[in-house]
Amino acid sequence: MPNKPTNDELLELASEVLTIESRAINALRDRLGSEFIAACKLCLEAVGRIVISGMGKSGHIGNKIAASLSSTGTPSFFMHPAEASHGDLGMITSQDLLLAISYSGETAEIVTILPIIKRMGVKLISITGNPKSTMAKAADVHLDVSVTEEACPLNLSPTASTTATLAMGDALAVALLNSRGFTVEDFARSHPCGNLGKRLILRVSDIMRNDNQIPAVTSDASLRDGLMEMTEKGLGMTAVISDNRTLEGIFTDGDLRRTLDSGADIHNTLIRNVMNKNCKTTSADILATEALQLLEENRITSLLVIDKDNKLIGALNIHDLFREGLI
Repeated sequence: MPNKPTNDELLELASEVLTIESRAINALRDRLGSEFIAACKLCLEAVGRIVISGMGKSGHIGNKIAASLSSTGTPSFFMHPAEASHGDLGMITSQDLLLAISYSGETAEIVTILPIIKRMGVKLISITGNPKSTMAKAADVHLDVSVTEEACPLNLSPTASTTATLAMGDALAVALLNSRGFTVEDFARSHPCGNLGKRLILRVSDIMRNDNQIPAVTSDASLRDGLMEMTEKGLGMTAVISDNRTLEGIFTDGDLRRTLDSGADIHNTLIRNVMNKNCKTTSADILATEALQLLEENRITSLLVIDKDNKLIGALNIHDLFREGLI
């Protein structure tokens, strides 16, 4: 049984791994040049999609690169090279671009399909650690991700080399993102269920209460009627409107406490006499995150939503933002 490493030895080993992998990434910067530019141009000129392929650890890295490209404006997918020889080559068209990954550059499953790819007229970018390899020589563009050593103490397990490959894929994705003029709105459309996507695209109109869900009474209603409306709709407030739904004010839980403290009769007091005329409002087309900022800045829990004519069209409560995961 080998001796268990001490805590200090574990930390020292981890530090060495990070140092080696950092050196591997830094070395890539010195190799950036005409080949990287050519790779970007091939990707931008591709009418179809970028097809990523790789075996083993290279395949895992390839999956991530495909996902990064797709989410940043370059439609891509991963194709397993072993499955490619058993029918999956049908996923590739002559308008696509193949990005093949293999540190050795001699992965049999990829080398086998290269002649077919060439006959189809598909352009090839290879990412390898061997510029003299079969894949490098067959490629239209070759990106060199060679490393001087792996972070593995045995210098066997792909560690620094896969990190370098992943970093090169990220560099390619970001370069293409910038070249395509990809915006935060584009990113949000690719991530509609993510928290970031929601923050970038979700608008008040998407989550506000509308129609019969809006607590509202006319200005000639009694305070009792206002309380009943507040209780039924459960938002801790009610809008006060005219007969044509023009917003006149708001009555909240806080207003209720102040009104009761003054000794007002809930049956005989008209709500227009105790409402707050200076209520905070918003429009339906602003981002939900902007509405959240309004709530926080004013230390309130609800906003009334109005149109350009000051007509009441919705209500937004802080719980609606909680429900959407924006808080």
